[in-house]
Amino acid sequence: MAHYLCLQRSLPTPADTQRDSAGAAHAQPSPADMQAMYARFAAWQQEHADAIVDMGGKLGGGRLVTVPEAADGPFVEVKELVGGYMIVRADSLEGAIAVASACPGLVRPGSGVEVVEIHTP
Repeated sequence: MAHYLCLQRSLPTPADTQRDSAGAAHAQPSPADMQAMYARFAAWQQEHADAIVDMGGKLGGGRLVTVPEAADGPFVEVKELVGGYMIVRADSLEGAIAVASACPGLVRPGSGVEVVEIHTP
């Protein structure tokens, strides 16, 4: 089985995708909505436990390393493009995509997931 890197990415979204079908702006989820989302996420984790190699997480601060040393920015920081990552194991790219796309909240307006095979020797 191959390993796949899943990168949660910010995507440019037109203003109209930030509204629901009635034209109202998306509201912050209620505590009950958040509890339900966490329950769906826990169920997804349990269902795909054999495929999840590393749940990853959000990215923090960092620095671009170059030779010769790069002058100060302005550089786009990875954390501005990538919200988080995880590594999954699957028989194929399509299998890894199925695991990633089933994750509640991972693919939504303004955010997508890029799934890339990790080649190892």
